[in-house]
Amino acid sequence: MSRRPHTGIVIATRNRADSLARTLRQLLALPEQPEIVVVDNASTDDTRARLARDFPQVTLVPLRVNHGAVARTHGVRALRTPYVAFSDDDSWWAPGALERAAELMAAHPRLGLVSARTLVGPAEEPDPLNDVLATSALGPAHDLPGTQVLGFLACASVVRRHAYLDVGGFHPLLFFGCEETLLAYDLAAHGWGVAHCADVVAHHHPDPAPRSGRPVIMRRNELLTLWLRRPLSHALARTRELAAEAREDPAARQALRGTLARLPAALRARRPLPPHLERAARTLDGAQPCPIPVPPSS
Repeated sequence: MSRRPHTGIVIATRNRADSLARTLRQLLALPEQPEIVVVDNASTDDTRARLARDFPQVTLVPLRVNHGAVARTHGVRALRTPYVAFSDDDSWWAPGALERAAELMAAHPRLGLVSARTLVGPAEEPDPLNDVLATSALGPAHDLPGTQVLGFLACASVVRRHAYLDVGGFHPLLFFGCEETLLAYDLAAHGWGVAHCADVVAHHHPDPAPRSGRPVIMRRNELLTLWLRRPLSHALARTRELAAEAREDPAARQALRGTLARLPAALRARRPLPPHLERAARTLDGAQPCPIPVPPSS
């Protein structure tokens, strides 16, 4: 009898059937034979038909509307494995990575999230974020593996399922873009460790074409994260900086408008970090930016 894997995989996707098919072929070939859940964010292409035809062993969670990053939470709820790895429709895990992540989780009960080392494109170039996380100023902890961090790349992360659900998962206000920092804050605020472990490896093959509007969304969500969890004085100062830039920069104006439109909701959901965690966040301000996918070299 085969051993049931400890780690399942959740993929959130929308209108990327070809890329998703490539990813699923990679994941289904893993020696760990993980259970895979694909959450479809209301695709209008043939994603669902192709899943049913070509990948019947994959569980599909179809959503009627696009839930953004919260789609991952629907996938986590659909799984029953104690640990859940996230992939995007353009990323997958190295053979043995899921088993290693499960070993780390089992050996370190406070570990809530493993941030993996990411290799980009066919040349397997190290993502620049790897070095940023590996040299985190927070350093190691006696009860955690690797290096303590407050940031990660979503498609290269493994979570302890009950820790993820305990903190509510990815926040709906951010939708997509820079959602990782807020989840790291919330896990740490609940006592869970977030660690970068270089011996857990993920592969990422992002589309080399730039994503329209992404810098605006990143700046908006970085600022909303401050309003949600950081001191009001800090959030206000950063908002003033963005407003000053907005006088000359159309992208800054867009980011500011998007922030102000969501600010009432952010204030209602505001939960400031505990003092010890705020000190840690200030130590890392500017040092662990929101992860931006690095396109593979041509």
